[in-house]
This record gives sequence, C-alpha cells and structure tokens, in this order.
Amino acid sequence: MDADFAAYLDRVRTHRAELRDSVAAVDEALASPLARGGSWRERVRAALAELAHDFRDHVELTEAPGGLYDSLGRDSPRLGGQVKRLRREHERFREDIDAYLAVLEHGGTMADLPVFREEVTTLLGQLGRHRQKGADLVYEAYDVDLGGSG
Repeated sequence: MDADFAAYLDRVRTHRAELRDSVAAVDEALASPLARGGSWRERVRAALAELAHDFRDHVELTEAPGGLYDSLGRDSPRLGGQVKRLRREHERFREDIDAYLAVLEHGGTMADLPVFREEVTTLLGQLGRHRQKGADLVYEAYDVDLGGSG
C-alpha cells in the first residue's frame, strides 16, 4: 500500500469516528423524553442535521474517484458485489436521513412520535451494521483495521 493511500485510509478512519459520534448524538436525542414536544423535535432535528452532513461526507470520501470503493474495485474485483451493496445502502440511507430531517425541518406532522422515534432508531441500527460491513470489507481487502470505536 502506498503512502498516499495509507494517508487516505487515516482520513477514512478519522471520519468514521466523527460519523459514529453523529449517530450516537441522534440516539441520545431520541432517548430524551417525548413529552418535551418542541424541544424534543429540535434536539432530534439538530442531531439529524449533523448526521446528514457527516453521512454526505462519508459518501463523498468513500465513493470519490480514486477513493476506497474505486480502489477496492480495481485492487480486489472479487469484492465488487460487496462494494455495490454498500453504495446502494449509501443511497438509501441518505434518502432516509433526509426524509426524516425534512419532517422535522418543515414542520411536518408526526401523528405518532413513538413510531417516528422507533423508525429513526431502526435506521441507526442499520447504519451501525453498514459501518461494520465497511470495516470488514476494508480488512478483507487490505488487512487494515479501521477501528471499531474510533
């Protein structure tokens, strides 16, 4: 592995920690009491906005020309199917995060806040599994640990 790609993987590792923190902030906001109404919505909205930003950065970093997914496709064609699945997940997760955020930003009605909270909590679990699959993929391709916690 050349020095430039090693430095790039360090950026990926650093960003993974930021993204993990954003997911944790959404989880913490969701855990606050629903009875707080408007303040609950604002806290969740702020955390989701940060997650949306960090997730867009994650997609740009991993899918950029010469980035991780390009390199995996070039260096490890046998992993191409896994890369395609992660790219599809990126698209779906970005749409889901943006849709939940839009509900909160544009005053959309949420007739059932507990259902909204459960849906977003489910999304957070899916993001965690996506993160695990990405780390496993990089390890399989390059024998490099991106770090489970930071």
